[in-house]
Amino acid sequence: MTHVLIVEDQKMAQENMEAIIRATERYTLAGMIPNAADAELFCMRSAVDLILMDVCTARDENGIEACAVIKKKFPQIKVIVVTSMAEHTFIEKAKAAKADSFWYKDAGHTELLAVMDRTMAGEHIFPQRTPEVRLGLSSSYELTASELDVLRALMQSTNDEDAANMLGCSKSNIRWHLGKILDKTGYRSRMELLIAIAQKNLIIVTPDKDLE
Repeated sequence: MTHVLIVEDQKMAQENMEAIIRATERYTLAGMIPNAADAELFCMRSAVDLILMDVCTARDENGIEACAVIKKKFPQIKVIVVTSMAEHTFIEKAKAAKADSFWYKDAGHTELLAVMDRTMAGEHIFPQRTPEVRLGLSSSYELTASELDVLRALMQSTNDEDAANMLGCSKSNIRWHLGKILDKTGYRSRMELLIAIAQKNLIIVTPDKDLE
């Protein structure tokens, strides 16, 4: 029997993952905690074989960082990083943290169970790209990597100068990319665009700490 720890702070997601575990005889629920920073202590005190680790958890704790700690101290424990955010850097960061697999919450129950089974069998399951997210008249797949970087910087800053400093470019470059994005998406203003992004979880709005 595989003991599974769920690290998730959203009630609906908790219930969905718990239902998947309870529906099969191959897995049993070891526990459910809302804060990624507490996962290490849980693993020290309880038997855990597999962790379903959300990226953004309670108290703004980062599940990918917690994954890196777990894999260093408990390399035998499998970790599947899970998220609902279509943020294109998460997959590579999860790999850098030595996560065993990666899964999007919007996928079906059957798919998660398959990822769990394959991960426990020694496979590493990572999506080729993030899910497509509609953004006005366009989609996330139609935005370039540079445009996504600019959007991320704008979400994390208060003005063009701050965004430019984050990316090491000029304010005019930020404004040029923003104009291109507004043309693609059809939004009338920067504020309308950024609100839409926040609502769709397209860009992570708080900076991630660097992984060691």
